[in-house]
Amino acid sequence: MSTHALDEQKLQELERKYDPEMRFRPLTAWAATVVGGLLVLLSIFHYYTAGFGLLQEVTHRGVHMAFVLGLIFLVFPHRRALLERAAQGRWHSPGSVPWADWLLALAVAASVLYVPWIFDDLAFRVGNPGTADVVMGSILIVALLEATRRSMGWPLPVIAIVFSVYALAGPYFPGLLKHAGASWSQFVNHQYLTSQGIYGVAIGVVATYVFHFVLFGVLATRIGLGQLFLDVASAIAGRYAGGPAKVSVFGSAMFGMLSGSSVANAVTVGSLTIPAMIRVGYKREFAGAVEAASSTGGQITPPVLGAAAFLMIEFLGLPYQTIIAASIVPAFMHFFGVFMQVHFEAKRHGLRGLTPEEMPRLHQSLAMRWPTLIPLVLLIGILVSGRTPYLAAFTGISSCAIVGLVTRVKGNTAVNWVLLALLHALLVVLVFGGIESEAVKLTIFAVAVVATAASVKLFAIQGRIGLPAIVESFSTGAKYALAVGAAAATVGIVIGVVTLTGVGFKLSTIITGAAQAVASGFGNLIPAALMSLQSMTLLVALAMTGIVCILLGAGIPTTANYIIMVTVAAPTLAQLGVEPLVAHFFVFYYGVLADITPPVALAAYAAAGMAGSDPFKTGNTAFRLGLAKVLVPFVFVFSPSLLLVAKGFTLYDFTVTFVGCVLGIVLLAAALSKYFLVEMSRPEQLLFVAGALLMIAPGLMPTLVGAAIALPVLLRQIGAWRRMQVAPA
Repeated sequence: MSTHALDEQKLQELERKYDPEMRFRPLTAWAATVVGGLLVLLSIFHYYTAGFGLLQEVTHRGVHMAFVLGLIFLVFPHRRALLERAAQGRWHSPGSVPWADWLLALAVAASVLYVPWIFDDLAFRVGNPGTADVVMGSILIVALLEATRRSMGWPLPVIAIVFSVYALAGPYFPGLLKHAGASWSQFVNHQYLTSQGIYGVAIGVVATYVFHFVLFGVLATRIGLGQLFLDVASAIAGRYAGGPAKVSVFGSAMFGMLSGSSVANAVTVGSLTIPAMIRVGYKREFAGAVEAASSTGGQITPPVLGAAAFLMIEFLGLPYQTIIAASIVPAFMHFFGVFMQVHFEAKRHGLRGLTPEEMPRLHQSLAMRWPTLIPLVLLIGILVSGRTPYLAAFTGISSCAIVGLVTRVKGNTAVNWVLLALLHALLVVLVFGGIESEAVKLTIFAVAVVATAASVKLFAIQGRIGLPAIVESFSTGAKYALAVGAAAATVGIVIGVVTLTGVGFKLSTIITGAAQAVASGFGNLIPAALMSLQSMTLLVALAMTGIVCILLGAGIPTTANYIIMVTVAAPTLAQLGVEPLVAHFFVFYYGVLADITPPVALAAYAAAGMAGSDPFKTGNTAFRLGLAKVLVPFVFVFSPSLLLVAKGFTLYDFTVTFVGCVLGIVLLAAALSKYFLVEMSRPEQLLFVAGALLMIAPGLMPTLVGAAIALPVLLRQIGAWRRMQVAPA
């Protein structure tokens, strides 16, 4: 693996091939320049406001949405077919973009910016929209649904349409779902002119948090931090049995700190690890599944996490460092579960590790790339200090630019180190200096920019990346954020219907009633001493919620899935006594799980494409490898101490639950791999599964019972292993 490094151009080609959110229409030169300029302007807008102050809320969200939705009509074709290409260069498609799409881009931008324009008058018009308000709102709703369809496909727009029909046709629904209904004017008013719909919290989080971290991840990868992570992972785990698969687990965990996208993680890390796994003897399906299962951990790995983590800040009103702390142990459990199955699979088949020639030399990699750690250290430090996440992202992006421009990969001189130190000193003053005046901040920033440009020119510094690469990163980062921006705005329609009709609480009542009915049926079979009716009801409600999350996730991204399920399912779990932080993490984890759950498992299909394996088999294997992520959410619902910062945390509960989970995951991994110390028989597998499930269940008594069930198998395995060691060759 040492002879292979991340090729940015190749990675972008792979992302376009396997990620439907990255399949853009080919543009002619002048149109590509126009679109590229708009993408860079979008990134500059977010970069500037992150460091020097956000605009008034509705204006900030409006500018973000106007850029995002307008650009979607320019970069995503109406139909992804050969007919689209046939229109290139014709009079009705200037720049290979049909006139209709140019007009749609302008219309949606105008309809979005209309609200900030009339904002001062809204206090006198909310609830009584004028004709212009309804017309502009109608344009935005229709154009938004089309933009989301182009960038993500039909599932999310269909869900939004179904909810909209429910809002408009309330009197025609039966029973508990019946409501007074809303006219189209009332519907547009709520969705368009209030903060409860399209301009709500979802688009606000994307515009103030998510975009910045996407941009940081792109720049950090460009300067070589992703490559450093892979080199460290190879040095730690590469030499052991099945080394490339273990590198995949470690590398995906570390790369997940930069990328909150399962597909991007799978493509980036998998481009190096999947061929190496196949080369040492792993089956193609298993190689792809390892990378897919590991890559889904990118959205749950602190400090960056996925977009849903930033939404938790707004929904729960908690600081970001609380979300980070809560995510540490569950993320560890996920990667530990994948790692153990990889280990047992390698031992079972006698797979080798990487040879010294195939592994990078860690000291050389650190010597070349250690400066790339500075942006990540600064970002984590600012997040932990309690400052805003967007200020942390601004600092990380700025530090990436400094490291990329003024340090070389090899052969740095005193000039490079002095520049690195001085520019970071200016950055620290800018961020931590307590400067209130925006003019002073801009002056310091301008001095840093001029000093960097003059020094690079004066000393002829050839940095890790140049200014063109930074501009390209700003363009690419904006492209990555288009689909999630459209999804957030469309989910705003769903949230708007929930707040307009109260359907969330109605569905909560239905789900709770169904869970109680099912639990009562099982209550006749399970003794009350083992599980109370209340606990059984909660277990059934969690199972139902998890299934719905997975089904929704088959067609929509994690962020949209999370928002919908929190809106609908959180009241249900709250009625059953689940703490809000725990309920949100449960929904979040099951939304992420959809990326490796067939039939629409995007991460698994991307990995399967690179492995040359059957996508469905790869998805099934990836789901098996990710079973820890299936079970652990149930554990932290019944034992919230596992989240570290949940209410009622005690060291005793945490220790018992943590140790039980670790041991249970080991047993479950062995059973699924059919190997512990030697090959396992089917009865041994069943006993290990039973023991594992009991040990994973919270509480000391289930853990001890599970250990007792597994002990005979363990003793038999040890005896058989010892006999193998003394047997003649």
